[in-house]
Formats: sequence, structure tokens, C-alpha cells
Amino acid sequence: MKAIILSAGQGRRLLPLTASLPKCLLKVAGRTILEWQIDTLLQAGIDDIVVVTGYGSEKVDTLISSQYGGMPVRTLYNHRYATSDNLVSCWHARHEMNGNFLLLNGDTLFEASVLTMLLKCPDAPVTVTINSKDSYDSDDMKVILDHGNLVRIGKQLPTDQVHGESIGLIRFLGDGPVIFRNALEKAVKEPESSNRWYLSVIDSLASEMAVMTCSITGLLWCEIDYPEDLKHAENIMTAFISLPHPGNSQAELVHTHDSLHGH
Repeated sequence: MKAIILSAGQGRRLLPLTASLPKCLLKVAGRTILEWQIDTLLQAGIDDIVVVTGYGSEKVDTLISSQYGGMPVRTLYNHRYATSDNLVSCWHARHEMNGNFLLLNGDTLFEASVLTMLLKCPDAPVTVTINSKDSYDSDDMKVILDHGNLVRIGKQLPTDQVHGESIGLIRFLGDGPVIFRNALEKAVKEPESSNRWYLSVIDSLASEMAVMTCSITGLLWCEIDYPEDLKHAENIMTAFISLPHPGNSQAELVHTHDSLHGH
């Protein structure tokens, strides 16, 4: 299976940390956000990883060349990164959507069990990974469900109707890749496409077809948008390193990373 990681953005809300470095290359617990993601995917058996780059693309290329040379990891440059949101980054990767694949936000970190759970979920064309919690704020990518099926997804949903939040990890199987690619092609022609998130396309699809969800509530993950998120991510990833986990553990992931990179 292929994975596409959307890592084109600068991460302006993290300035000055991202003044000369893309968000995906910020370090958390000793390695970059991107390395954590790639290592988790490789450990899960993902055999083709495409990183969509933009801001600081040459630095991402350098990291991948030095750390993952000879491995199934490559980059795809989005030349419109400075004037568009991640719907356009998705659209730039549309030709990679020619078979089963995972789509990841470039600022999401999660324990390896999250990916394991998603990959074991029942087959469906589109499966959105979600988490539930006690309350939601305006920055959460909220979801409304009906017996596990996605009804709506977006930041502006009324909180009294919300059942969870998207963590920025979606699986596409069977007809799903073609359906999503065609929907992207349609969406990118609309006037405001440069200012839209790709999840607005998933929101539209949910009104036309069954979009499934996979809950990972209870497992650890985080999204990095603000400086305080980095501290939270540091605590989470440090816990992954230091605490034993059964099965597809983060401890095994650290060992895999160190073996791959000669540490």
C-alpha cells in the first residue's frame, strides 16, 4: 500500500521556529516530525511513501536522501504551496492515487497502534480515522456520525451535534482512490479551491456515498499547529520511547529507526 503525506506548508503559526524550516522538519523527541511518520509507515509495511513538499522542499529532499536513500520514500513538489491550502496539495498528488493508499496530514503524530487499527478496520472505499473526547474547540476538525458512517466533517460544525474529530489520517481502498481523485479534479476547478481543505471534499462525498470511520479513541496522537503543541508532542513521543507497548510498539519503532539509520 502507498502513503501520501501532505507536508508542503510552512507552519506560520509556529513562527519563528519555521522561519527557515518547514513544519515537518521540526524536531520532536530527538527526530523530525517527518521521520516519526515515515518510520511508523515503514514499520507497518507501507511499501511506497510519497511526501508532498513545498516550503523548504530542498531541506526535505536532503533529509530523505540522507536518511532513507534506497528505501521506498520520495517527494513530490507542490509549486503552489505559498498560495493555496492542502486541497491543492492533494490535487498535485492525484496521479499517485492509482491504487489503495493512506493520506496523512504532515503535522499529525500517533503511536504505531493507531495505524495498525486503521489497517485492520473493515474494508471500505473511504475510511476516516477519528478520535472522541469530552469537548471540542473551533480548531478541531469535527465529525458528525450516523451509526459509524460519516455524515459531516468540518471545523464549523455545531459542537452539540459532534461525535468526534478527524486526526488527519484516511484510508482509500478499491474504488475509493478513483472516487476521491475525481472529486479532487472537480473541486479544484471551483473559484475558492485555493482556500479549501481536502477534507471539504470528503465532506461532500459523505452526502453521496457511505464514508466509514475508524475510532482510535484511547490511543495516543497529536496535531502540531502551535508552539504549545510541540511541548505536548514531546511529552507523548518521549512516553512512547520510554514505556513498553505490546504488539506494534513505539519501542519497536525506535529500534527500527535506529537500525535503519545505523545508530
